[in-house]
Order: sequence, then C-alpha cells, then structure tokens
Amino acid sequence: MTNMLYFGDNLPVLRERIQDNSVDLVYLDPPFNSAATYNIFFKSPAHQASEAQTQAFIDSWEWGPAADDALRDILRSASPCRGLIDALHKFLGQSDLMAYLAMMTVRLIELKRVMKPTASMYLHCDPTTGHYLKIILDALFGGGRFRSEIVWRRSNAHNKISKQYGPIHDTILFYTKGNRFYFSPDRTPYTQQYIENEFTHSDDGGPFAVNNLTAPEKRFGDSGQPWRDYDPSKRNRHWAIPAGLRKQVGEENLAGLTTHQQLDLLDKLGFIVFSRTGRPKYKQYAGDGIVYQDIWAFQPGTEGILYRADHGIDQDVKWLDSEEERIGYPTQKPLGLLKRMIETSSRRGEVILDPFCGCGTAIHAAEQLGREWIGIDIAHAAIQIVEDRLRKHFPKLKVEIHGRPESVEDAAALWGRSPFQFQGWAAWLAGGAPRGAGEEVKKGGDRGVDGETYFKLDATTNGVAIISVKGGRKIGPRDVRELDGARAGHNADLGLFVTLHPPTKEMQRAADASDDDFQTNVGSFPRIQIRTIAELLEGNQFLTPPLYDTQTAAEATRRSERATRRKRRKANVKQRELLLPITGGGQADRDAKPAVPVQTTATRRRRRSS
Repeated sequence: MTNMLYFGDNLPVLRERIQDNSVDLVYLDPPFNSAATYNIFFKSPAHQASEAQTQAFIDSWEWGPAADDALRDILRSASPCRGLIDALHKFLGQSDLMAYLAMMTVRLIELKRVMKPTASMYLHCDPTTGHYLKIILDALFGGGRFRSEIVWRRSNAHNKISKQYGPIHDTILFYTKGNRFYFSPDRTPYTQQYIENEFTHSDDGGPFAVNNLTAPEKRFGDSGQPWRDYDPSKRNRHWAIPAGLRKQVGEENLAGLTTHQQLDLLDKLGFIVFSRTGRPKYKQYAGDGIVYQDIWAFQPGTEGILYRADHGIDQDVKWLDSEEERIGYPTQKPLGLLKRMIETSSRRGEVILDPFCGCGTAIHAAEQLGREWIGIDIAHAAIQIVEDRLRKHFPKLKVEIHGRPESVEDAAALWGRSPFQFQGWAAWLAGGAPRGAGEEVKKGGDRGVDGETYFKLDATTNGVAIISVKGGRKIGPRDVRELDGARAGHNADLGLFVTLHPPTKEMQRAADASDDDFQTNVGSFPRIQIRTIAELLEGNQFLTPPLYDTQTAAEATRRSERATRRKRRKANVKQRELLLPITGGGQADRDAKPAVPVQTTATRRRRRSS
C-alpha cells in the first residue's frame, strides 16, 4: 500500500505490512548513535513565547531485551551478514554500540527483503558509526553492490569546542540490491572561468574545445585503419568516438555503421575539425556541466560564477539555514538533497520507502516528483508534522495513516505501550501539538501540561490554549484545578482537558467554576473544557476559535520574523546615514575623498548581478 504513513516501530511494520520485492528506492536517515536527545520544537504564531516541544527520539542505546531479541533474530536468519554480526558481538560484547548495531542490522535485513531486484538504497549516517554500517551493508548486499560514499556538507561551520576539526559533513552510503538498476544523475554547471579557459573556440553551437578522436593502443580491425590520410596506428592508437559525442549525434544514427562511416557522418554534421598537420579531432561542446560527483557541498559566495546559471555551486543541497523551509524538526534535511537522490535513482510512479521518515522530507520530495511513497515513524509528533506538511503543499492529496488509534480500545492499548506517545497523539486529537521532554519526565513534572495550540483572533492577535492529557483512572477535580492554575500561570486563554476515561461530576463542576468565559470577536468560549477520547474520536471537538496547525503556525512565525527583520534593517540603514557625515578625518580628508554611499544588502546584490 503506497502513499501511506505508518505510526509505529518500523520493524513490525516492515515485517507485517511491506511485501517482498515491492520497493524501488529506500532512503533512511536513522539514529546515528550520537548519544544525544533530539526534541521537536513547534513554532508559535507571531511573537508569542512557545514551550511546545516534544522528544523526537533519544539517540543513545543500551543492551537490553530488545537488543537481545534483535541479535537472536539475526543469528537465526539466513542473512549473509549473520556471521559478521556474530563476530562483532564477540568483539564488542553486550555494549551500547552492539545494541545500536543489532537494532540497525535487523531492520536492514528487512529493508533488503522489500527492495526489488533493481532497487537502490541510500543510508544517511555520520562518522560516529558509519564505518560499522558500511561493513554491515557490504556483508548484507554482497561484493560489488556498493556504489558510492557521498559526502554532504551539512553546515557552513561548526564551532565545536573540542580537540577535533569542525564536523560539517554527513555521509550517505549508496548501495544497490543487484547489478541492474536505474541510475540517471543530473549535472552541475561548469564555472564561467572553466568555460573561458578550456572551451576557447565557438560557433553556432556555443563554446567548444578540440579533443582527440583516438584512444591509446593499436588495433588491427576497422578502428585501426587510416581515415582521411591519417593513420592512428602509427602513433599506437585507434579511432574511438567518445560516448558524449555519440549521445549528441544519436546512437540510432550511428548503429550499423562501420567506424569509417561513423567518422564520415560526424564530418558531414560538422563535428570534426582538422589540425594544421591534418590530424582529425572533434568539437567537444561545453554542454550542461559535469554529472554529479560524490561530494555535495554548497559553496557560499559562488552565486553568479557558474556558466549560464545564477545560483551558487551545489545550492540545491544547501544546508538548512532558511526559515522558509525549517519546520522545527531537529534532524530535518533540505528538500533539494532528497530530490537529488530520488531523481537519480528512481522513475516517476516508482515506490520510495523511508522507514525513519521524521518530518517527511523524503515523502515531500517523492510526492513532488511524482513517485509513490511509504513513510514510517515511531513518534506520533513526526507523523503529525508530515500530515500537516503534505496537507499544506498538496491540498488535494489523500493521505492514509495506519497505526493511529481509531477506537477507545486502541487508545487504551497505546496508553499501555507508551504513555508518552499516547499524550502526543491525544494532543493532536485535540487540535494541538505535544509538549514534554520525553519518556523520562516524572509524573506531574509537567504541571499537568501535555500540549498547546494556537488560534487566530484578528490580524495582529493570537490566542493560546494549553492541553492536559490523562490516560489513567485516578483522575479528579484536583487535576482540573491544576490545569486551570497552569493556564493562568502560562497566560493561556483556554485550558483543554483530555481524558481516556469519563470525568466525574466533581471534575465538570471544577471546570465550570473557572474564570468567566473567554470573550472574542468570533464568540464566547469556556475557559476550561473537558472531552473524553471517545468524544474526540466521534468529532465532538473542543470549542475554540479556528486553530493553527504545525505548518500554518510556522508560516505565521516566519511572516512576523521577516517583518521584524525588515524594520530592523531600515532602522540600521537610517542610523548609518545619520552617522555618515561625522565619520572619517578632518575637513581636508572629506574634501579629498568622495563620499562613500551606505551599502545596503540590495545595493550589494545589484553590484554582484551587474
């Protein structure tokens, strides 16, 4: 089933939901074993202070029952990496690193199973454990299936205070399941300087260089015979028409022709020139650039130096410093990076699988490029972000989500498995975003606040509601009063109480006893409201003004921040203009030197483009 998001652990989803040989391209950006905790930060509209964040995942591992199960599954399998994992286990023991490698390997085995014989895999990692993952993939896919190790520059600089060089790159390991696979990389433009230095001739076809039509080694067949009074064998060479030239002329036009007939056709079409000594050469036109290499590194300050291009070198895979694309997910990758891989290794209509889909960049790129897709993530907050992201960019797209509770029984089961994920799902069900540091938060440590949501009141004003989620049976009016106190303490307009079990009459009385209703230009709303999971599943939502989602809140924030930056720039320019007349030396200096105009960003941009 494609165009499907799965909420849950990707291992059982892969085993139970994804068929053998059904996927054309796998991209995975799994945990890196970085020993870090990653939180999702949800944007709030305008300048309201937002504490809406939740744990995306903890990227640290320790040996336990799950690692035991993973290792046992690998050693019992027929996987070609079984022996390697056994050896690593004997070497590393029941260490944190071995727990991570067992977790990854058991999933990589399943990913290989679902890949078509012609499928490709891109695994995104970093130097922490990338070398271990590479030998596991070598064992899993077999010799000759490793294709490339791509180095991606993920930031401009990293002022990490430690005894090491600044870590500014990630690694992407490219493997194929078989020797037959789709691979059609695009090209990056040449620099203008390279064109001027190397392609020194020009005609109606554009700049060109003159290059050899022969290759080393003497041949005795047709390709070694003289043509137009030039004998390549005298120089221990033979005729060799380059692949690029053959493609330009068209392989179908050269098919069935002898080497001399092909040379005659090239001469007739104007592709051959003769040196002063009569040596035939061909016109090598500049073309569109050079095919992708294995270093993808945006170079700041290179805008305008490329041939027939305004953008900078590798600007399509630039690190995420743009607020326009950032959505608050800690390990978010740029859309252009995923589009480059998907376009290179898949065709329209083929299936892309991301088993650690996070904020959904691979899903977004796949949909934009006309591919089918499957995304899996264990964090409900991630699924929420992906759903909002797809709704924003593809409003007509129908997205199916499997694994979300659809009944009270499902909700109770999720509460039993993971109270933290239950709280995130319930906050989403209430129309908000989750809040909390993660599973390690002690009960009551969040003061009864598990989520928040924002709503628009008018063109310049937004309101906020905080959400409290309770899955246990031990609830009472004290919990409602705690929510009301937290609402007042956070300067929130509304408090929304979500409970798995029906509230008592005393709880409802406590809610009704809160402050006067919240009065707005779109209606009056009770300050404290209570809904059960059953009511929310049936569509009986809280009474609020129209709510923001994760994407519209981020957009509102960016608009506000852009307006603030514009005001600040105008104020700075005005201040510099006021200070300019009193800067510099004495009157003689001012008479001798022309006035230097204030260079705004727009001025510098115009100068660069001219």
